[in-house]
Amino acid sequence: MGNTGTNTIQPKLLLRIEEKRELSFSMPPLPADESQKLHEEQKLLHTYYSNAIAGNTLTLAETRAVVTEGETIEEKSLQEHRDAMNTATAFERMETLANEGAAIDHATVQAIHAVVTGAEPDDAGKYRRTNIRAASAAKAHPNWTEVMKLMNQLLVTVRNSRLHPIETAAYFYHGFGDIHPFTEGNGRVGRLCTCLYLMERTYPPVVLKKESRKRYTQLIKAADAGDIGPFSDYLAKAVDESLTLSLAAYGGEDELMPVEDIAENLGEDSPYSAYSPEYLRHRAEQGVLDAVQMEHTWYTSRRALDRYLAGYENDER
Repeated sequence: MGNTGTNTIQPKLLLRIEEKRELSFSMPPLPADESQKLHEEQKLLHTYYSNAIAGNTLTLAETRAVVTEGETIEEKSLQEHRDAMNTATAFERMETLANEGAAIDHATVQAIHAVVTGAEPDDAGKYRRTNIRAASAAKAHPNWTEVMKLMNQLLVTVRNSRLHPIETAAYFYHGFGDIHPFTEGNGRVGRLCTCLYLMERTYPPVVLKKESRKRYTQLIKAADAGDIGPFSDYLAKAVDESLTLSLAAYGGEDELMPVEDIAENLGEDSPYSAYSPEYLRHRAEQGVLDAVQMEHTWYTSRRALDRYLAGYENDER
């Protein structure tokens, strides 16, 4: 990890990310209530999707009810409720650590794990002292006696990395998952630590969505085989989506609208109405149209449409 460039993230995607960052830096601070609303939405989305990847069956609406209203969902386990509350609390702890500029070291990783797992487990915040079985028979997690040494190596490598921050974050996330330093909660802790690393470098917290779990699994397998590039690109797309959602809080050109409602929102006479919703969804799925998918619906903005119409994102150009 000795160079400063990036050769694993699509150049157009990286350019789009950096342009959005510069745009966000130029924006005035959001009003306090809007800033809090954005924070709560980031926390909710991260909590829901991170837990869903880990197998939690609470829906997004149910997660919102549990986390924001303290409601109990019938037919859902007590542990699923606890996981939702703990992950949301851990997200807030992660944000505090990011604002404090906390180093990603053993103490930080273990502090986040302690919140994710709650106060009850005897091993909360402690590296495992037993061997665990990997989900795939083709892969084995290291012997527990190797965990401290491997975590030392990972943390030092990340600290000294001169790669692009998103590439380094991808390297950390994969390495952390490979080591599996805890008996439980590794995925949720790894995702929060990845957010911490990115936030300390002025990138937003990311959401890895369960809808792309099959693709996610394929990318992790590729990284296991030594090709981290596709996963770096995948993580970059998550960063791009988070920036889109952050900018949408300002409204105006960056306000998001469902692609199905573009003609209704912008008028039948607008140049955008020439594109059918099916076509725009297809271009969004290709990554050509700058858009965000939330619960099977694609959203885009006037700014993204302007760029697409001008050929800015046209992959044939």
